Amino acid sequence: MPKIIYVQRSGERQSVDVPVGHSLMEGAIDHNVSGIVGECGGACACATCHAYIGSEWLGKLPPLDDMEDAMLDAAADRRENSRLTCQIQVTEELDGLLLEVADNHL
Repeated sequence: MPKIIYVQRSGERQSVDVPVGHSLMEGAIDHNVSGIVGECGGACACATCHAYIGSEWLGKLPPLDDMEDAMLDAAADRRENSRLTCQIQVTEELDGLLLEVADNHL
């Protein structure tokens, strides 16, 4: 099972096993990762699962689609490496992926 490393703004790291096919958001919620809210349940309708993906991983992710891009416009502190974790499905290739949790508090 791929390990995903969620990094809090404080620098604290939480490494969790996420099943292939689950989203990064589901992995965070299943393991009580603070800051990944997922208020819309993964429907790409709220941006409360916003995170910053480690630059070395961006090329391994599916491209940003128009819907995710529009939702990220509503996210606080959008950056070039911003993604919605509900839109990224875990694959074996993502084992070791590092992401920083954005400020998603409502």
